[in-house]
Amino acid sequence: MNERSILVVAHAGRPDTVAAALRVVGALTAAGARPVLSPEDRDDLMAVDPRFADVAVLGRDVPLSELELAIVLGGDGTILRAAELVRDGSAPVLGINMGHVGFLAEIDRDDMDAAVHRVIARDYEVEERLALSVRVKDVEGNVVYETWALNEATVEKASRERMIEVVVEIDGRPLSSFGCDGMVISTPTGSTAYNFSAGGPVIWPTVEAIAVVPLSAHALFAKPLVVGPEASVAIEMLERAGGTGILWCDGRRSFDLPLGARVVARRSSRPVRLARLHPTAFTNRLVRKFQLPVAGWRGQGAQA
Repeated sequence: MNERSILVVAHAGRPDTVAAALRVVGALTAAGARPVLSPEDRDDLMAVDPRFADVAVLGRDVPLSELELAIVLGGDGTILRAAELVRDGSAPVLGINMGHVGFLAEIDRDDMDAAVHRVIARDYEVEERLALSVRVKDVEGNVVYETWALNEATVEKASRERMIEVVVEIDGRPLSSFGCDGMVISTPTGSTAYNFSAGGPVIWPTVEAIAVVPLSAHALFAKPLVVGPEASVAIEMLERAGGTGILWCDGRRSFDLPLGARVVARRSSRPVRLARLHPTAFTNRLVRKFQLPVAGWRGQGAQA
């Protein structure tokens, strides 16, 4: 039987996360599995603790195709980085929250040891989340950049003092044009991130949809939109405005947009896979994350 390979993703900048990574690596090794680190994480963690020197390295010792799962120690930002690491494989991502309450992390650090035991026992479910496929085309229609996003793709102005002018297109038909600071195209997973800060709606993860939200638009009809999961959303930058833009995906991957660029986002054929040990009601996550007032609720135990 082949040795089971499990990726551990951790940020070396926090002592508690380094200690947690050591515990997870030790628990996986004791259970007969092979812990794996990305080259960057191994270098960073080794600089803090030399005991990470013996851990296998992704891409050198273990190919991506052999990963069974990724255990992520951190918040949503670290989980987004892990999703990027395993994007070309099939390993699901299990988030262990090490700090603030996140929407992607499955469990808290207090349950870390139990989580590793359940991973070894393969006692988890896999939840698939809608992701975006993103393309940038120049004025001649040539594809000059391709990427993906789990949370959102944003078209933003590159110059602080000058807005951009865009035309919004849904399913091949123009909807409206206006000047703005940018546009956010969000998945349900990303609806509690930049989309939420920009005034967009919170979308339950079980709802398949895409949100389109203008940033500081100068227009009467520039409200947040929610379109179907198979819709194609295009943002065209008008050359006459002269403002330059930049594309950001998940706040991690960026591309400078040429004049007249066209950014097209649609549902990716490959969702992001999240491992779940004990799924929590999304309502509870909202209440915890935003510390929403629920005092006086009398519904516990009652039938809807």
